[in-house]
Amino acid sequence: MLAPKFLPVVIRQVVRQRTRSVLTILSVAVAMFLFSAVQALQSGARAATEADAGETKLIVYRKDRYCPFASRMSESYVQRIKQIPGVASAIPMKIVVSNCRTSLDVVTFRGVPVDEFLSAYGAEVKVISGSFEEWKRRSDAALIGETLARRRKLSVGDRFDAAGVTVTVAGIISSEEPQHDNVAYVHLDFLQFASGSRRGGWVTQFNVRVDDPSRLRSVAEAIDAEFAADQDPTHTRSERAFVAQAAEDVLEIVDFTKWLGWGCVAAVLALVGNAIVVAVQQRVREHAILQTLGYPGHLIARLIVAEGILLSLAGTLLGSVLAIGIVRWGGYSLSVDGLSIPINASWQMVGWGALTAIVLGVLAGLVPAIMASRREVVECFRAV
Repeated sequence: MLAPKFLPVVIRQVVRQRTRSVLTILSVAVAMFLFSAVQALQSGARAATEADAGETKLIVYRKDRYCPFASRMSESYVQRIKQIPGVASAIPMKIVVSNCRTSLDVVTFRGVPVDEFLSAYGAEVKVISGSFEEWKRRSDAALIGETLARRRKLSVGDRFDAAGVTVTVAGIISSEEPQHDNVAYVHLDFLQFASGSRRGGWVTQFNVRVDDPSRLRSVAEAIDAEFAADQDPTHTRSERAFVAQAAEDVLEIVDFTKWLGWGCVAAVLALVGNAIVVAVQQRVREHAILQTLGYPGHLIARLIVAEGILLSLAGTLLGSVLAIGIVRWGGYSLSVDGLSIPINASWQMVGWGALTAIVLGVLAGLVPAIMASRREVVECFRAV
């Protein structure tokens, strides 16, 4: 550890070589900006797709169909689903998306029966602006997630259209569930006709909640067996498994980005290490003078390591804060087939980034610090 009284010495060493220090800090900031963005993307993917032992939600989809445009089932299926043992609730849902491909700006409409939606999901969503009552009153009203509202700059009372559907914002909701935060909930019968259908009664999927997480698989199998001989057979999976399958290609890309993240870490190590090596070479005489004045070698080594930590920490904080601020302000998320994979940028990532910066600073300064601490005074003057 370095005593606080030596901190001004470290800062002075960094400030003296202003151009080199600024370029090093900015380079580290760029690398850590990318690293933080990658971590946010991977965090969102894990939250949306990783299995949870307490999961109770199932998605019933048309068998051999993946895009919402292709999945089509009779709304009457819901009564038969509710009769299956273990089913606590079932909601028919019509999905209309502005773009069925992977994109950062997709508007997803979900048509739901109003009363059933409130009874099943009312506890999961919180109205932060507007009201449920206004949504129930108007047939063309929409409850929109706060991520969608922020991205499209929408507020209560605004009208907007996408995918040929025009609605009025009756409320803005927030939720810890990622699938609620980036969609617009509208009345089921309104969406069935607004989306171009000449007759209602057809839905895209059924959202089912089971009464016991341990029965999730058995209930899914029972639902598929119930409709196996029907004109529109079903394929039922847990909600997170459904998201993982629909976004399989995207998740492979997300998984690959971890190598980009490690590349950024290696770049930081190289940048800071290079800056410290150059600084140590230029201060050979200064280190000799410090030793003459009574500074022990281990103290000189700690001063050099502290300089590496300071450069790494300054660049990391700059890049991490900038990346997290941009992601949170933009409300970005990946959408595929009407499903959302959020980009989770938590401010806790700044803390982890700072810890990473300290480790990298120590590693970058360790070798030149040891070399400088072992160099004899006479050797230092001869090297000048």
